[in-house]
Amino acid sequence: MKALILTDGKPGHENQSVALCRHLGLDYESATVSYPWKPAKAISYLFDRLGIYIQQIFQTSDLRLQTSGFNLIISTGSTTFYPNKVLSRKLGIPNIAILNPKGYRLDFTRILCPAYDHPPKRANIIELPLNLCAADESFFVEKADQFKKIYKPAKLAATGFIIGGPNAISTIDAAALKKQLEKAFALTEGCERWVTTSRRTPSDVEAIIESLPFDYKLINSRDPYNPVPAFIQLCDRLFVTSDSASMVSECASFGSAAVEVLVNRQLKTPNKFQELIQGLEKLNAVHIFDGTLGAANRKIDPKGQLQEVLKCM
Repeated sequence: MKALILTDGKPGHENQSVALCRHLGLDYESATVSYPWKPAKAISYLFDRLGIYIQQIFQTSDLRLQTSGFNLIISTGSTTFYPNKVLSRKLGIPNIAILNPKGYRLDFTRILCPAYDHPPKRANIIELPLNLCAADESFFVEKADQFKKIYKPAKLAATGFIIGGPNAISTIDAAALKKQLEKAFALTEGCERWVTTSRRTPSDVEAIIESLPFDYKLINSRDPYNPVPAFIQLCDRLFVTSDSASMVSECASFGSAAVEVLVNRQLKTPNKFQELIQGLEKLNAVHIFDGTLGAANRKIDPKGQLQEVLKCM
């Protein structure tokens, strides 16, 4: 069984499509789709409403789509949804949309939608508690082995800190984060503390990280190595800031660590990140850090729900 993944080039979107293929054991090929001029995407919403499906308003990176033998089309993100419908009709195969295709008709074969998007209750919509993550257990084991060649822990227990940055609906306050980290340090005596920042971490937050006595420290602006998979595999407890739905989802899906969420200052509320985290807290998959440690270590495995996708093939 082989899937065609249509991607908009955003890793956070493409990874969710890849994750579905890996969960279902599907081979896949990817093709990038885009609109050659800005009004074309707006036109795609109108054409979908009118039932007009033509390739002329978007571009695809792969001309082999004419002949390749695919059983299914998968895509994530609004740029991909209209091309998904066009090529599904042209190739005569089922199609899957990941995330809520707002503005388009909901007549995909299946729609996989996180609960925070409040999808309507329809037979073809599968509601998920978190974002799909493109990894498996062997991936994390491999990354942990690589990490241990770089850094040799001196203690058996480790606590990992995964620090992000501002986004459209929240900001990360350096002084507030410092207080959270100091409380976390007081509660994790006897453990090694490891920390990594992200490409979005601002310089004042990096300065706070530098000032604290972490045993292992990765500042992304100076070193692009990504230790997060190793943290997930090796740590007994993970602290993760609330600004990345994919990062929180990954921590709640893999490894065995109890997960603490360090909530950033919210600029808009309620928002999808809050709803995701609150939903995972109800499932005992994360604990919102309040100065105390929780025991939220349940890992969410959506494979049972995803088996519904196979029925359409």
